[in-house]
Amino acid sequence: MPPSLAPEPYILILTCAGLLIALVAWLPLALKRLPLSLPIVCIGIGALIFLLPQVRLAPLPIRYPEVTERLTELVVIIALMGAGLKIDRVVGWRRWAVTWRLLAFTMPLSILAIAGLVNWALGLPLAVALLLAASLAPTDPVLASDVQVGPPKTGEEDEVRFGLTSEAGLNDGAAFPFVHLAILLSASAVSGEPWLAEWLTYRVAWEIGGGIVGGWLIGRLFGWLTFHVPAKTKLAKTGDGLIALSATFVSYGLTEIVHVYGFLAVFVTALTFRHTHRSHDFQNDMHDLTEQVERLVMMVVLILFGGALVSGLLTAVTWTDVGVAAVILLVIRPAAGWIGLLGFRAVPGEKLTLAFFGIRGVGTIYYLAYGMNHMAFAGAERIWGLAGLIILGSILLHGLTVTPIMRSLDRQQGRDPDVEENPASEDDPPTKADRDGAVPCADRPAAAPAIDVRP
Repeated sequence: MPPSLAPEPYILILTCAGLLIALVAWLPLALKRLPLSLPIVCIGIGALIFLLPQVRLAPLPIRYPEVTERLTELVVIIALMGAGLKIDRVVGWRRWAVTWRLLAFTMPLSILAIAGLVNWALGLPLAVALLLAASLAPTDPVLASDVQVGPPKTGEEDEVRFGLTSEAGLNDGAAFPFVHLAILLSASAVSGEPWLAEWLTYRVAWEIGGGIVGGWLIGRLFGWLTFHVPAKTKLAKTGDGLIALSATFVSYGLTEIVHVYGFLAVFVTALTFRHTHRSHDFQNDMHDLTEQVERLVMMVVLILFGGALVSGLLTAVTWTDVGVAAVILLVIRPAAGWIGLLGFRAVPGEKLTLAFFGIRGVGTIYYLAYGMNHMAFAGAERIWGLAGLIILGSILLHGLTVTPIMRSLDRQQGRDPDVEENPASEDDPPTKADRDGAVPCADRPAAAPAIDVRP
């Protein structure tokens, strides 16, 4: 009997996985100089796949709330580790001034403005408006890679890239108290129980403080095991960047067990891990592995998001919602960013870039899924539709403008965006170390001191 012409689902999954991994490796290079971003391409691929009549799955987040929450949670924590590992700048009050401004002024102003807008324009209850605002306010650490600093020790850390990277790393933890505030307000409206004391003492003081301390302790532990135990047993000898994923999951898991903010802990772990030996070449191994895994899982999420768009995610969206989305993207974030940077020493072009690139994405999906899994309200389809519209608008708006804007910024600062610091060529002749068998770079002392980027 001749075999069926229809391939088995398992074989199709393997084939698609292979193609996806190839795209993970190739697309960033192909898109480097084009006014087009990897997320846009992934959404387009997802839309095409889920438009096929053979594909009957509708990956709508409202149908799969638990899967949506866990999958996006995974992407965010991996992105937070990668962001922390690539930052060269030592944490300090003055050195991180741009970060503190974006966290202390820009994000709260954004939450207040978005909550007020959707409450007034859409008539949403206060708790729902606050949940949506807290989900939309943070800069996404996953989709902001094009405006973040370069790999460790490359020197690609101007004020704009550093500000957006550090903001994306910390504001996920800083936004969580507002998500919990929305949940508490929703529960209080039903039960009448007080919420302020619990919110201030537990959700703010304990969970933020515990996240910072827990992340620091775990980062110190992994830094000691990796770089400072006796030479024959230190983890850096392995040359295996999987240690970064281990630190990510351990940090997130242990801190969540004691009910503190795991997102904040992971980023602090990454910063502390990096600080234990800032100039070691193993930092690059960990960053590269983390970046590859992050990109792979991100592409999966965005392909599913593209499928959700063509499966009816935006069906409940009205023209009023379109106007609200435009105000959030084009007015609220830029205005809040500009206000937060008043008095900050930077040229207007840098301030405008910092204020403009408040990218919304995977983090928004996570917070919204988390909130909806912990509170009940009517009209969830419209909320998901509005959030999806804003995420799509952000990906298109920022994805199409990021390359020309960042290249223009590089030229203004005297850098040639077409020249890499140390371009590698497959045609380069082998060095003597290559011919004789070089000692693995992880076992050699660093050739240069850590970069000093104090302003």
